[in-house]
Amino acid sequence: MTTRLNPYLSFRGNAREAMTAYHTIFGGDLDLTTFSMFDMPVDDAEKEWVMHGLLKTAGGHALMGADIPGSMELPPNGVVALTGDEPAVVQGWWDALAEDATIEVPLKQAPWGDYYGELTDRFGIRWMVDFGEPSSPNNT
Repeated sequence: MTTRLNPYLSFRGNAREAMTAYHTIFGGDLDLTTFSMFDMPVDDAEKEWVMHGLLKTAGGHALMGADIPGSMELPPNGVVALTGDEPAVVQGWWDALAEDATIEVPLKQAPWGDYYGELTDRFGIRWMVDFGEPSSPNNT
């Protein structure tokens, strides 16, 4: 049996912008479906909102997200943990995510040896970023 654990992010009207930005940052293939594609009963202003977005990265990961209609409660998003053992690649992701973001914890070398930082991106998503050399036990 193959299983996967994938983050599913919630937005209010800006899922297309967010998922497109993440596609630019992480690469891969992005598929967006709207409420109008399935004739879903939403307000006219929400018909072109993203009902389901799926970003399949070149590294084999999936990041999903959707706009939550105004008639529904917007669930809180948790924190997306982004780890890796290619410092230049992960540093590039941090730099791209940091554009117009609020830096919660500056990216710097942590007591455990890796580089660690936290930010809330311009879409309100909180990211924990941790990277070190390939031998680091935190890069799983």
